[in-house]
Amino acid sequence: MYERRRRRYFTLMAVCLLLFVGAGAVVRLWSVPLAIAMCVVAAVIPPLAAVTANRRDPDDRWWDERDGPGDGPRDR
Repeated sequence: MYERRRRRYFTLMAVCLLLFVGAGAVVRLWSVPLAIAMCVVAAVIPPLAAVTANRRDPDDRWWDERDGPGDGPRDR
């Protein structure tokens, strides 16, 4: 569960880093508009990575869920 979300986050951030570095070091030598487009795409990835990493999987138990009756603070 947690490992899957971490892997998704780090994969997206690695893609982001590769896009920035590739745009600045290699692609700009051939096409400046393409390098700018790559940077724009790379700038959108970090917020998406955060949302993806914090998205609840179907088998995850969330912080405010109760397992059953009698497990909440009001039931004690």
